[in-house]
Amino acid sequence: MSAPKEMKQLTREEVGKHNKDGDLWIIIDSKVYDISRFKNLHPGGPSVFDSDIAGQDATDAFYGLHRHEVLTRPQYARLQIGVIKNEQPVLYDRHIGEPSHIPYAEPTWLSQGYHSPYYKESHRRLQRAVRKFVDEVIWPDAQAREADGKRPSQSVFDKMAELNMHAMRMGPGKHLKGLKLMGGIVEPEEFDYFHELIITQEIVRCGARGYGDGLNAGAVIGLPPVLNFGSPSLQAEVLPAVFSGQKFICLAISEAHAGSDVTGLQTTAVKTADGKFWIVNGTKKWITNGTFADYFTTGCKTEDGFTVILIPRTPRISTTPIKTSYSPAAGTASITFDNVLVPVENTLGEEGMGIFVMLSNFNHERWVMCCSSARSQRLIIEECLKWTHQRTAFTKPLTSQPVIRAKIASMIARTESVQSWLENLTYQMCNMTYKQQASKLAGQLAFLKSHSTHNAQLTARDAVQLFGGRALTQSGMGQFIEHYHRTVPFDALLGGAEDVLADLGVRQAIRSMPANARL
Repeated sequence: MSAPKEMKQLTREEVGKHNKDGDLWIIIDSKVYDISRFKNLHPGGPSVFDSDIAGQDATDAFYGLHRHEVLTRPQYARLQIGVIKNEQPVLYDRHIGEPSHIPYAEPTWLSQGYHSPYYKESHRRLQRAVRKFVDEVIWPDAQAREADGKRPSQSVFDKMAELNMHAMRMGPGKHLKGLKLMGGIVEPEEFDYFHELIITQEIVRCGARGYGDGLNAGAVIGLPPVLNFGSPSLQAEVLPAVFSGQKFICLAISEAHAGSDVTGLQTTAVKTADGKFWIVNGTKKWITNGTFADYFTTGCKTEDGFTVILIPRTPRISTTPIKTSYSPAAGTASITFDNVLVPVENTLGEEGMGIFVMLSNFNHERWVMCCSSARSQRLIIEECLKWTHQRTAFTKPLTSQPVIRAKIASMIARTESVQSWLENLTYQMCNMTYKQQASKLAGQLAFLKSHSTHNAQLTARDAVQLFGGRALTQSGMGQFIEHYHRTVPFDALLGGAEDVLADLGVRQAIRSMPANARL
């Protein structure tokens, strides 16, 4: 490795002398760049380096057009030749492992000077460790894979497995017993849903939706039925393989003819004459991680009703990638089962009682989605606050406009309400049995899921208005806004459509109405 280039100590007067073609320097945040040869290679053309910038401080002009990360790219970083004497850079981008200092970019429990009754020191230790891991390991892979559409790198899965992150993403439970979690930062016995919430929300910060779903989202929704309803022998086979990141699992429920109506599924499972195997036939569609899954937690129509079966991949299972609005890194697929033979021991729960397996699973699945939605909305708030603070129009920053401030106010109010409701329900989950959660929280979580994803779409729309044309391009200043606006409709559909979930919440409330209630 070569030694870092020694930077010259320069004065602003010295820089000002280099202000013409063939000898052109500029200052960006107290750093001096020689752009003499780069000027004619600039993607936006050489005209931007006019007399107001040549030899001058170009900080405001640069940040009006580019994200900070541009300066960190090797091809541009090497243009730096010095620093301004007796000055220090004052602008910054994301610092590895550190909280954001942008207002409302973090939930209040992570914001300096605020308090929370929910989070203990073990939660704070875990948050710091997971954030550092996400920034160092997940973030760079997420940006690369979201762009090229390849599945998340196996090295990321392996590093997550070393810290038992795959196991922790399943929530608290006996599956954590004896494991060293995040290098020993939290004990298995004290791990609760707030710890899981932290992991989910920190991973979402990578800002790459397709990649985020590809990063074992299939296990988050497909493995709990095995954990809660699989036989000991089935668990002994599947859990270590998935927790180690060597095998992958998905939830195969939705079909072309049935989504929210799971009782309308047409995939069939018929027993062989000796009763030892299921023969499965049918198709599934829009299955996250289906392209690279080794196991399929599958909803089937059987003689006794709706049954859930864990199906290992065989040559008689074919998966075809589906092109969606987000990256192929998610592995979204259609699946065909062609006379697939599956041992009856792979049945999850009782035959014909699959609806209860799925209903109990839906609570956790929707809760995870609410965790993700709440945190992803904060990413947009942070982007919008940065942009409107630095962007000028008619000689004033955008934040000087009341209509701009009103949109940001709505974003903040929506996001804070979602996070507060989420933390309330998470506290209930920590103090209820799994059975109690299934009966008491289904309606609450359905409401929260519908509420959070509806809010997210409003925030995406407002963010596009704030960024203007930049919100329509997949690179540059508005790249995360474009990505969010394009992919946020997924949240409104996955785990149950907004309208269906809202109706579920009301129906549950109606069933709990006292018979003698009158005005």
